[in-house]
Amino acid sequence: MPAFDLPLPELERHRPDIEEPADFDAFWRDTLKAAGETDPVVSVRPVETGLRLTRTWDVTFRGFGGDPVRAWFSRPAGVGGPGELPPAGVSTSPHGSGQPCDLLPAVVEFAGYGRGRGLPHERLTWVNAGYAHLLMDNRGQGDQYGCGGDTPDPHAAAPGGPGSAVRGLLAAEDYHYRRLITDAVRAVAAVRALPGVDPQRTVAVGNSQGGGLALAVAGLVPDLTAVLVTAPLLCGIRRALDLTDAGPYGEIAAYLAVHRGAEDAARRTLSYVEGVSFARRAQAPAHFGVGLRDTVCPPSGAYAAFNRYAELTGAQPRREIHAYPFNGHEGGEAVQVRRQLDWLPGVLDEASDVGRGSR
Repeated sequence: MPAFDLPLPELERHRPDIEEPADFDAFWRDTLKAAGETDPVVSVRPVETGLRLTRTWDVTFRGFGGDPVRAWFSRPAGVGGPGELPPAGVSTSPHGSGQPCDLLPAVVEFAGYGRGRGLPHERLTWVNAGYAHLLMDNRGQGDQYGCGGDTPDPHAAAPGGPGSAVRGLLAAEDYHYRRLITDAVRAVAAVRALPGVDPQRTVAVGNSQGGGLALAVAGLVPDLTAVLVTAPLLCGIRRALDLTDAGPYGEIAAYLAVHRGAEDAARRTLSYVEGVSFARRAQAPAHFGVGLRDTVCPPSGAYAAFNRYAELTGAQPRREIHAYPFNGHEGGEAVQVRRQLDWLPGVLDEASDVGRGSR
C-alpha cells in the first residue's frame, strides 16, 4: 500500500481542530470517580510458566463498574522471596533474606484490538529489560488474534454491532471504550498497589488499540511517568473514518452504512474517546512511532496527538516521534521497540531525581 495520508511535512504541522464535548472532563471525572471507590486489586496468584528468569502472577483487579479484569504481572526472577511477592511496601534481596533492594519501575502494557492477554510467556521484552510488567486483558475481546483472553464484558448488551468498536456506539455512557479506558486507568492503580513496585515510576505502553489506551491513560493519570505509543487507534477519529475502511474504523463505517440515521449520535460518542483530546491533557514524557503507510490507524491521527500533546497542561515534557515511511500498521516493529528501550531509562532517571529532590 503506497502512502495515502498527508505528506510528511504536512503531518509534522498537522494540528486539526477537535470537536470536544463541553462535558468531556466532567464525563471522565465522574466515570473514574465511580470506578475508584474500591481498592483496585482483588487477587494475586503465582503462575508456573517454565521460565527460569521470570516470575509471573495472575492478577485480578477491579475495572469499570467494579468488574473483575485479569492481567499478567511479571518481574525478573531473583527479586523477592521464592513463589510469592514480598509484603506490601517491602522489597527484598534476591534470595528473600529481607535485606532491602530497589523497588522496580512498572510498565503497564495494553494489547491491540481483538487480542486478550494471551499466555504469560508471550510478552517478555519489558520484564527482560528489568521492569515490573503488567499486561492488561481486554474485556470482551481476545477472539481475533493471539492466544485469547479471560475477561468478559458484562455490559455489552447496548445497541451496536458485533465488533468491540461498535458496542454501545450510540451513547457515550454505553460505549465499549468507556469501559476499556476505565479498565486501563485502574490497571495503573492496580500495579501501583502491588508490592515491589515503585509507584512514582509507572509507564503506559501500547500499540494500535493499546496505543490509544496508553494515550488515554496519559491524559487521565496526571502523575504518569511516561507513555510509549505506537500506531495509536482512536486518534483523529473523524478523519480516519473518511480515509479508511480497514480495521475498527471499517467496523464503524459498516455499522453506519446500515444505520443511516445514527451518524450524529455515533460521532458524539466517539468524541468522548478521541485520543487527541486525551493527548492535550497529558503531561508525561511521550514517545511515539508511526508507519506512514498505515491504513488501519492513519498516521495523521498519531501526528495530531503528538503535535497537540500537553497543550492544555502548561507542561513541556520530553517527546519525540519516529516515522517509518515504507511501513504500514506494523510500523518500526523491533526497531521501534529498541528505540523505546533506549529512551525510557533516561526518563525514569529524571523521575528518580525529581522524587529524591522532593523528599
